[in-house]
Amino acid sequence: MNKYNNANGNLQERFFKYVKIDTQSDPESATQPSTLKQKNLGSVLAEELLGLGLKDAHLDEFGYVYATLPSNSSKKVPVICFCSHMDTSPDCSGAAVKPIIHTNYQGQDLVLPDDNTIILKLAEHKDLKDQIGNDIITASGTTLLGADNKAGLAEIVEAVAFLIENPAIMHGDIKILFTPDEEIGRGVDKVDLKKLGADFAYTVDGETLGSIEDETFSADGVKLTLRGVSAHPGFAKGKMESAIKALADILSALPKDSLTPEATQGKEGFIHPVNITGTAELTEAHFIIRDFDDENLKAHEEKLEAVVQQILKSYPNITYDFAVTEQYRNMKKVLDQHPQVIEYGVEAIKRAGLIPKQRSIRGGTDGSRLSFMGLPCPNIFAGEHAFHGKQEWVSVQDMQKAVQTIVNIATIWEEKS
Repeated sequence: MNKYNNANGNLQERFFKYVKIDTQSDPESATQPSTLKQKNLGSVLAEELLGLGLKDAHLDEFGYVYATLPSNSSKKVPVICFCSHMDTSPDCSGAAVKPIIHTNYQGQDLVLPDDNTIILKLAEHKDLKDQIGNDIITASGTTLLGADNKAGLAEIVEAVAFLIENPAIMHGDIKILFTPDEEIGRGVDKVDLKKLGADFAYTVDGETLGSIEDETFSADGVKLTLRGVSAHPGFAKGKMESAIKALADILSALPKDSLTPEATQGKEGFIHPVNITGTAELTEAHFIIRDFDDENLKAHEEKLEAVVQQILKSYPNITYDFAVTEQYRNMKKVLDQHPQVIEYGVEAIKRAGLIPKQRSIRGGTDGSRLSFMGLPCPNIFAGEHAFHGKQEWVSVQDMQKAVQTIVNIATIWEEKS
């Protein structure tokens, strides 16, 4: 098989072009996509794919990019989709990104030029130890980079271009899906799976070189509403029951050494308050609840409500609502029913000369929801690191290996059919 080597430099050229387009999503927006600027990148991607010869490539009204690379095989091959998201995190600016290549990295601190207080240190970024001699891409210090997930976009487009340039490499129909709003949990809200027409999929949105992820958190959201009793503070004795103070007591009563993000790892779940608004009369708190096991997820919610009820014994006139919303579920339940999806992904990573790292994600991906919508979809590495912040980085060489892995996945499905 021909091996991809990025000799023409197109991979980083594509990546640089994509990260310079601001696509930050907005959780407060009710529109779809949440920010129209995501369509700016969507238009660029659709035009690129058309330019490569994918005749059906287009950007739809909801901000999704769809395209098909037709099969060149005489076999009946399952239709495989590769998916990445176009938006960047609301946590850090993605405007006016200035990507920088630090060539031939040798383990030194990387001081970012536009803010020299932003420093990538080997002691703090453990995966940098595996990057000696590689070319590291960062932003300039005032923005995130956007490797999450524009590395995935560039890798998929580059893999498609490579397959077109090398028609002797056999593959079935390959579907491309680029989504908006993944970072705010809406990445597949308006996806048209019938139009997509894929049997299996892979999101290209993982971190460490060689990783393939077949398990995510199960996730719920909880909205806690407290209705207090307001009174003029000068005449409040015996009358006021502050919803703000009740909420403060509830938060203080939650575990601090367990069941919280800063104290958990591995397969441990958590209860995490993410937003608080309100007055003495009416206060709302939003929580995210996470665990790999659905029964544990329910137990965490019951624990949170039990704390609420216990605290409110001291506030007899405060009432509450406790609304649970399902967000996504552990995709392993679906993927275990289709073991070849993982097996072929692992084999593709091995063929790229890597040691596969099968992992669980302490989070979710578009693949979590796609799997439960009928499109089994694990996650493979894109090479992005330290995402959602100014120290985000990716290496050119890891991106090259991701391209080769995508190509390998396509060919393995054809070989095994």
